[in-house]
Amino acid sequence: MPTARLRLVVTVLGAFFALQGLGWLVLPERVAGSLGMPLLDGLARSTQIGDFAAFFLTAGVAMLIGSRPGRAAVLYFPAALIGCAAVTRTLAWLLHGADFAAQFIAVEILTALVLYRAAVRLDAAG
Repeated sequence: MPTARLRLVVTVLGAFFALQGLGWLVLPERVAGSLGMPLLDGLARSTQIGDFAAFFLTAGVAMLIGSRPGRAAVLYFPAALIGCAAVTRTLAWLLHGADFAAQFIAVEILTALVLYRAAVRLDAAG
């Protein structure tokens, strides 16, 4: 894939993740439902909204920064964060009786691989 197209893919992913993070702040019930969970109450709601908004905003902004020329190394961080989410979802299934979230895990693995490959290729391209 040419570097311009790879930068575009990373930019689109970054925008999607950042918008998902903003969604947690603006329409948390809707975004929670899109991820298969209810919006929690009380202190749990604070944790749910705060942690998910932080996860998506940080990953998205890091992707947007990493898509810029000379900043590709930044992409290793959201790649690791999202790849770790796939691992910990799998551990939740193995160790704690959670449903196996195959579609989310697949998207996380694919996204992490795209970001890792983009970091390597864009860094080499300068």
